[in-house]
Amino acid sequence: MRILVVGLNYAPEPVGIGPYTAGLAEGLVARGHRVEVVTGRSYYPQWAPLPGYPARWNRRTQGGVGITRVPHYIPRDPGGLKRLIHLASFTLSALFPAVKQARRMKPDHVLVVAPSLLAMPVGAMAARFSGAKLWVHVQDFELEAAQATGLLSGKGAVARLGRAVERFLFGLADFASTISPAMCTRLEAKGFDARDTFEMRNWANHADTIMAAGGGTSGASPYVRAWGLEGRKVLLYSGNIANKQGLDVVIDAARLLSDRGDLAFVICGEGPNRQKLEAQAEGLANIQFHDLQPREKVGDLLALAHAHLLPQKAGAADLVLPSKLTNILASGRPVIATAEAGTGLAEECEGCGIVTMPEDARALANAIERLADDEPLADRLGAEALLRARERWALDGILNSTEAELIARRPARPAT
Repeated sequence: MRILVVGLNYAPEPVGIGPYTAGLAEGLVARGHRVEVVTGRSYYPQWAPLPGYPARWNRRTQGGVGITRVPHYIPRDPGGLKRLIHLASFTLSALFPAVKQARRMKPDHVLVVAPSLLAMPVGAMAARFSGAKLWVHVQDFELEAAQATGLLSGKGAVARLGRAVERFLFGLADFASTISPAMCTRLEAKGFDARDTFEMRNWANHADTIMAAGGGTSGASPYVRAWGLEGRKVLLYSGNIANKQGLDVVIDAARLLSDRGDLAFVICGEGPNRQKLEAQAEGLANIQFHDLQPREKVGDLLALAHAHLLPQKAGAADLVLPSKLTNILASGRPVIATAEAGTGLAEECEGCGIVTMPEDARALANAIERLADDEPLADRLGAEALLRARERWALDGILNSTEAELIARRPARPAT
């Protein structure tokens, strides 16, 4: 097959959507397909351009994938309006390269990765000029996530306009995929026929490295000594630090547990809310902040944890399934997630961790103490997490099913 991908985020961004779009593209190339990508400058999660990626159109080949990068606006403080301009600027910048590439390669499928859903018209034009099927893959229901985290109002004329635009953009697609069963159900609620949707999970993209680092045994991690954590059980959060993570509850739980010298909280990441969180944690001796660590160290970092923290704000659990969950499970340590009962995130964590209500610091603190004081329980949940990572989140299996879906949905082409 020939596949053209239009997506704002791509490797070498270390977290978020970028590694998964790159993994999909390179995985399909390794199976004999041709993949071209039109993407933006690498900037996430720092919200600043990564060195080595100039502010102009440029093309290179990496992992067998042809990658065209386009310039776009990158706000330092990505609030509602600035974020909208950021997304719109990528859409405008990607239009000509995407259509040009589509006319040249005649793809079978044009894939638009959401975020950014605003790029759907670009994908639609590229598909129309080449006779391709238009495929949207939803990593994040961005409109509802923005409303759940307070970036946009959920009521009034602006909200109605947002929903109308979303319906129009989704209506351009021939078929859709997303990353969890709950999110597939939400696609159907947005107008897709069940036959036109399928699940494509985010895989544990560092599973082998993580397992080799000790399967989550905190004593095996070199970070224990480097960060002065000897003799303490570490509650680890690693990833983006922004609105939807709701990390304020972690600071509050750390304050509630400040008298327990055997516990330490580590927040390892970058993002627009980091300075605010550091200010909230001022004076707490049981919490540390560190930058995101290099990709080759991810196994050692996750092996630091006695348990992983996965907070989400109320209402966000079925709008996005955090990509970090995949590697958390592969680390073989339990997860403590904040999500409402019955949500997709709660169901994914059932049996391999503890789920508490969002934004409830006391409940989070109680769950932390339970796992800290019951080592057999933590070991049992961690073993189940590792098993689940192998059964549900393996890259080969996900690529097998995705490839089969794409082959079945290829457009009919006239014989040549």
